[in-house]
Amino acid sequence: MQRTFLSNLALVLVLNLLVKPFYILGIDAGVQQAVGSASYGTYAALLSLSFLLNIVLDLGITNYNTRNVARHTHLMDKYLRGIVGVRVLLVLLYALLTVGGGLLLGYSGAELGMLGWLVLNQALAATLLYLRSNIAGAQRFRQDSLLSVLDRVLLIGLVGWLLWGRASGSPFRIEWFVWAQTAAYGFSVLVAVVLVMRLGGRVLPRWRPALSLLMVRQSLPYALLILLMTFYYRTDTLMLERMLPDGALQAGIYAQGFRFFEALNMFGFLFAGLLLPLFSRMLGGREDVSALVSLAFRLVMAGALAVAVAGTVHASALMELVYHEHTERSAPVLAILLWCFVAVSSTYIFGTLLTARGDLRRLNLMAGAGAVLNIGLNLYCIPRWQVEGAAWASLITQVATALVQLGLAAALVERSKLLGALGRAALYAGGLFLLLHLCNRLLPSTGAGFGLYAAAALAWVFGSGLVQVKDLRAMPLPGTR
Repeated sequence: MQRTFLSNLALVLVLNLLVKPFYILGIDAGVQQAVGSASYGTYAALLSLSFLLNIVLDLGITNYNTRNVARHTHLMDKYLRGIVGVRVLLVLLYALLTVGGGLLLGYSGAELGMLGWLVLNQALAATLLYLRSNIAGAQRFRQDSLLSVLDRVLLIGLVGWLLWGRASGSPFRIEWFVWAQTAAYGFSVLVAVVLVMRLGGRVLPRWRPALSLLMVRQSLPYALLILLMTFYYRTDTLMLERMLPDGALQAGIYAQGFRFFEALNMFGFLFAGLLLPLFSRMLGGREDVSALVSLAFRLVMAGALAVAVAGTVHASALMELVYHEHTERSAPVLAILLWCFVAVSSTYIFGTLLTARGDLRRLNLMAGAGAVLNIGLNLYCIPRWQVEGAAWASLITQVATALVQLGLAAALVERSKLLGALGRAALYAGGLFLLLHLCNRLLPSTGAGFGLYAAAALAWVFGSGLVQVKDLRAMPLPGTR
């Protein structure tokens, strides 16, 4: 299974490294530069609101579907027929609840119009993820990898032309960005439908109450988990925008730092997307997952810790590379959120393992406590420290929930492998701070010093034993000895 994981991880990382960082730090940041931080802050708050009830679109069906298709691929057509019909009703319910939430929060006019388009975009994005879950569950990882970047490739082309390619001198509008997302998601969904029909046959929406009710009931624990985790991932921007007198501007400043976190976070998400079907199949076959858990954790920490250490020291320089205003306020936010990324990266390994095992009760208790903790911290910290307060609330929450998931997953992993991976990660992190200090002393220039640090970190990842050459060699597939 390690060979399957490594080969497909390499493909998905290459594709996403080529596309998504440019989209987030080029296109998305370019949109903020074009429309201003206050206008973008309103969009970011509405986007966060559309995310909060996003789970109503899915009710955990996607994770449930990935886990079950991975174990019973021959039943894919049955799952498709049972789920397609109920998802239409979920879209309508989600739209009603989200727009109603916007009205309760005081949004009106153009803001509600934009929220309506964001609701449509979320519905298309959720449909795409569900269709991809069938492809990933069937172990067609290369097709899933291509689909994972298709919408972003289209957005780069569309929004890039609107930002820099138009002959007209009319100013860029934030609505154009939202409409371009609609077009990109819509086309990607059509491509995914074709691929799924090739795997599962022609599927017509059918209302099958008994099967649909059974699937929804079994997927509800997944839905609750995602809902609770979304609250402590996405409330920061919305609370900043609603709680402060200059909330739109503060949300825009926070978005500058959060954008780097989001760009990095997608790589952890890619690990989870690959690991969930692999863990599900291995646990279903009663195979030992210790080696794969250890390998995945050490690989994700190799990148996460290297980036967090460098980004903390050079946060101001990184912000000034992308933005021209408010960098002195957003740089501390970035430095804090980079350590959130380290904590979240670990949850993509251990949380995914617990999800594959079906340990939803304890995960939901953890996520519920995390949501309450995050909202309480934001209520206390935001009025006192604005954007930095929101970042600290996020860091405390993410570290706490990561530690809980690590403790829960420890029972499923061989202790020596887990302790060895944690010990090597700690040694690696300590060495990185020393290497960065030495590199900055030798080459004070940020660009040259960072290049030397990157080379030294790559050597140290092997020198510390965090990643070993044997980890990267082909290993037996599951079922072979």
